[in-house]
Order: sequence, then C-alpha cells, then structure tokens
Amino acid sequence: MITYKNCPVCGSDGISEFLKTKDYFFTKEDYTLFKCGNCNTVFTNPRPGDKDLWKYYKTEKYLSHNAGSLTPVSIIYRFVREINIKKKYKIVTKYIKKGAILDVGCGTGELLKKFSDEGWSATGVEPDKDAGKFAKETYNLDIYDLNQLTNFDNNLFDVVSMWHVLEHVPRPNDRMQIVKRLLKPEGIAVIAVPNIKSKDFLHYGKYWAGLDVPRHLYHFDAGSISYLLDKSGFEIIDEIPMKFDALFVSWLSEKYINSTLPFVKGVLKGLFFNLKAKKDGEYSSKIFISRLKK
Repeated sequence: MITYKNCPVCGSDGISEFLKTKDYFFTKEDYTLFKCGNCNTVFTNPRPGDKDLWKYYKTEKYLSHNAGSLTPVSIIYRFVREINIKKKYKIVTKYIKKGAILDVGCGTGELLKKFSDEGWSATGVEPDKDAGKFAKETYNLDIYDLNQLTNFDNNLFDVVSMWHVLEHVPRPNDRMQIVKRLLKPEGIAVIAVPNIKSKDFLHYGKYWAGLDVPRHLYHFDAGSISYLLDKSGFEIIDEIPMKFDALFVSWLSEKYINSTLPFVKGVLKGLFFNLKAKKDGEYSSKIFISRLKK
C-alpha cells in the first residue's frame, strides 16, 4: 500500500481525513479518503501500489471491460452507452468538426468506432488487455497499451479524451502533462469525472457508488479539477453534466445499502437528484472541456 503524507496533486501537507468507506463493489476491503486543505482534492489514502491496482478490475462485474456479458445490468448498461456515445460525439464535434482523436481508457472501443465511422482518425489506449484486444479485433481500431502514451509524437491529436479515467490514474499531474504534449495547439482535452459534491454523494455518503474505491484514486469536484487543469497549463471552456450517471450510480448505491427494489429506487432518486442539481450544477458526473492556455 502507498500512504501519502502530502497531497499528491499540489504537494501540501495540509491533508486530513475526509471519509471512511469500503469497496462495496468487489472486495469489501476498507478504505479511507483524505482531503487537501489547499487544492480541495479528495484522494484514497492509503491506496494499493501501482503493480497491484489491476487486481481490482478483474471481475466480470466491471462493465466497461466486459463486452460479452448478457446480464440484465450489462444489457441496460450497453443501451445507455449507445445513447451516451451519440451525445459524446455531439459534444466533441461542437469544438472540433473532424480530425484526430485519442481516447485514453477506451475500453472495448465503441466510442472510437463512432468517430472512425464518421471519418476521424481514431486511436485508443487501453490498459486492460482483453478489452483492448476486443476493440482492435472487432472494430479494426488502432489500440495500444498504456506505455504507448509516452511514445506518441508531440502535437499529434486534435482531441484527447478521458471518460471516467482520470480518477483511476495514480499520478494525474503527470498524465495531464502527457495530454498537454500530445495535443495540437488548438486542440481540446475532454475529461469526465464523478463529482464528489453531487447531490447523490451528499445523500449516500460512504455508500455512494461514485467513490468506487480503490479503483478510484481521486474524487474530484469542479474546484479541484479546475486546480489540476490550471496547474497543468489548461483552461476550462465548458462544463457539461452527465445526467444518466445519477440513475446508474444511485441504483448501485441502493444495492450497497441493501435496499429493497434497488433499481426502482435508484432510478427515481437519480431523477430527483438531477432535478435538484439544476439549481447549482452539482450533477453526479461532469464533463470538462479544456484547451491549452494561450
């Protein structure tokens, strides 16, 4: 296990315990979250070492890596994913009409396939070998392992996207410096993360499925992600809610508290949380569109 005495984002020693929780999804192990008093980043501390992190993804329940499952949950997940793919494509093409996209953590490649079908140069990076192999063989995509990130040429991509990925990355400062190097001068970075100030987190607390420890090493809100991006040489130009996430996360959270009718309660509560979030924008997850500072 790796224990932090200082904030891994800003280096401040002003960190304090924020919340005790556990891996309700898989191992049932206990974890603690700390919060930085300087940059407000919340992080899992201590956390598994880099070489051990992969163990926490090796379950058929991990849907983004499990393309062939036919459980009711996975079928609903794929239905929603198809809707989200169209939405994500529309979001990206609002800023860049066509070009080269790198999707980091591309999973089984369905989003990249959409971009490829629309005439984009589509490249993916995926640490899970089985998911990457599926994307490469099924959709004939250019998929690489994580080591390739440091081997790509500078200024190669118009878009670098990380959809629910940055919270998994052991060293987000280093990752954003790589993104900065890979982007063309007028390119954009698209980053989606769970929101630890969301209405559903405030409701579920330690049972909130968006915590997903220890797979999620970081737990961002708009302020802490803004700090990280600014520190890395980016400026945020747009902030977009991911409204489906409240329904899915609430469903899982209801399961974690052993609720009766978790699907029904989760969907209804997720809709309610979305309505409440209209007032202040604190949705379950958010997409941040950023570009390099001039």
